[in-house]
Amino acid sequence: MIALLTNLKTWALILLFSQITWGQNKTVVSIVDDAFYINGKITYSDRYWQGNKIEGLLLNSRMVQGIFDDLNPETKDNFIYPDTKKWSAKRNNKEFVSQMKNWRDHGLLAFTLNLQGGSPLGYGNKGWINSTFTPTGDIRKPYLKRLNKILKEADKLGMVVILGYFYFGQDEWLKDEAAVINAVDNMSHYLLRKKYKNVIVEVNNECNIKYDHDILKPERVHELIKRIKDIEIDGHRLLVSTSYGGGTLPKTNVVSHSDFILLHGNGIKDPDKITQLVNNTRKVEGYHNQPIVFNEDDHFDFDKKNNNFVNAVKSYASWGYFDYRMKGEGFDDGFQSVPVNWGISSPRKKDFFMKLKEITGY
Repeated sequence: MIALLTNLKTWALILLFSQITWGQNKTVVSIVDDAFYINGKITYSDRYWQGNKIEGLLLNSRMVQGIFDDLNPETKDNFIYPDTKKWSAKRNNKEFVSQMKNWRDHGLLAFTLNLQGGSPLGYGNKGWINSTFTPTGDIRKPYLKRLNKILKEADKLGMVVILGYFYFGQDEWLKDEAAVINAVDNMSHYLLRKKYKNVIVEVNNECNIKYDHDILKPERVHELIKRIKDIEIDGHRLLVSTSYGGGTLPKTNVVSHSDFILLHGNGIKDPDKITQLVNNTRKVEGYHNQPIVFNEDDHFDFDKKNNNFVNAVKSYASWGYFDYRMKGEGFDDGFQSVPVNWGISSPRKKDFFMKLKEITGY
């Protein structure tokens, strides 16, 4: 009887420990000098490609529409699926999650997601409402549910989420600066309470492009970077930065306060100018050897010896693929245009992922 009770106690402890363990997130992103680490191990460990150091980079893709919805009934029909003739935020989210392992198997360690999406027609905003935040900065539960599905799968797969909080053309739905600050505090506290340690924050996408609120503009956006850095729960805080429009050299106030530096390659047709932008960024006052990450670039030419991807890597900067549906293209093309086929479903997507696989050795 004593032996039986002892065994029962042992199994109860094992079960309790298992439940605790299963409830913990397992992926932790960190930065040491100018390199990224996942779970204490440098990314792409020991990997060199054509003599260029790859370990420590965070190669990524812009996948900002993973939690997209349109809350404006007058514009929702812009985003219907070709097969059902209906829009479905649930389907979009489910299909996103289903493809994440495929991206990871090709060497993709990170992707950018945005709580206010990106332009679902490629560029521009025309009346749709896509925001995780209410006008006062509270969090909409349906968006949060979709976000959790992505963050949990990313945690499971060992992937990092570059989570943008705001997008120009959508920040206008927040009624004032107090609402912006409330949104920042609500989301940052939520992520930390949920113990998501695989998330790094991009305060807003392209802070120098058409924002309504002054605190989201270049002169003051560092205030939000500092605010997020100051929020700490159980000894953990979020790593944070912000981005500028394509080809823009980041300013001292952002560089000096950011944990990593975000650049965009849109508008840069000459790959040599990618190299120049990286070199000039390292010379900005306040730069202190942070990792440099392109998380948006709509230039491809992956079959050529030099392209924006290759030149970024040669400069020891991470690079991010940005693909939208171009004129005359269909459902299979682009990762930003809604509705999205989240599979590696077009020649352009295949070219990127094959180049990624070549560079990373996956």
